[in-house]
Amino acid sequence: MQIQRANSPLHNNLDMDKVVLITGASGLLGRAILRIFEEAGWQAFGLAFSRASRNSKLIRVELRDFAAVNDVVSEKKPSIIVHCAAEKNPDAAEKQHDATDEINVKATENLANVAAANKALLIYISTDSVFDGFHPPYEENSSDVNPVNYYGKTKLSGEHVTLSHNGIVLRIPFLYGPVDEVSESSMLTLFRQLEESNKRVVLLDYDLRYPTHVDDVARAVLTLAESFLRNNSSVKGAYHYAGQEGYTKYQMAVLLSKLFQLPHGHLVADPNPPSSGANRSQDPRLLCSRLASLRAPEPRPFGDGVKQVIQDFKLKTDTGSG
Repeated sequence: MQIQRANSPLHNNLDMDKVVLITGASGLLGRAILRIFEEAGWQAFGLAFSRASRNSKLIRVELRDFAAVNDVVSEKKPSIIVHCAAEKNPDAAEKQHDATDEINVKATENLANVAAANKALLIYISTDSVFDGFHPPYEENSSDVNPVNYYGKTKLSGEHVTLSHNGIVLRIPFLYGPVDEVSESSMLTLFRQLEESNKRVVLLDYDLRYPTHVDDVARAVLTLAESFLRNNSSVKGAYHYAGQEGYTKYQMAVLLSKLFQLPHGHLVADPNPPSSGANRSQDPRLLCSRLASLRAPEPRPFGDGVKQVIQDFKLKTDTGSG
């Protein structure tokens, strides 16, 4: 049975309107958002493409195909569309402009147009990389947007598209959380480098990152969605959600070494900007007052969260269930 909704973009029947479509639902953040919405009693549909076969519950959709996107939205009738899918690797984006434009800009245009036509709210997951990081902290309405790499530029373009269609932009920082494999998380990569203490490793000690657990971000997205459905007309525009503990990559590795009592003498701090690959925002700390006013849960302490993530992954791999 298909779920019918009122024609107004602001809905009254909360139970009937609790239908969400999540792009990039096979990824680190998308998986968390899908699960958190399901746990909250929503009817949640996950979209994926290259990794859709990993989960039989996911719907395979090419987001750059307008007709395909329109078909799935017309069928599922979501009140909320959460757009997580993106090229998120700044170094890859720097090398592949056209491919990055296709997923970070064109796919967003498709979703924004389809969402507007179907009276659904688009929540676009953006990044702290839209700021250069030279004048932190950054408020939600800051006009000081100045991406220093191509990834940030394409995400800023996606923001403009979303806001022009009355959607919501949610800027988030560096993420960590439960993973299926080491390649999904630089936290696990750092941990492996700590374990291999016979190898000298040079790590950036230049740009600050504000690691935030994907489950906490997912709950912030849920807060936005449910606030919107409660006819809160002020729920619009740009929002920030981020932990407030800043670490360089080197500092994160040192913290991991202390949490797990591992040596870190083989790690070498490099205080200079990256000499290759994409430029990085120096200190893109986000202020999060708008989501705080909606009573979104606060991010968990990084040390507690990352220790649990690594312990869970080690348990899964040690028992052969991963």
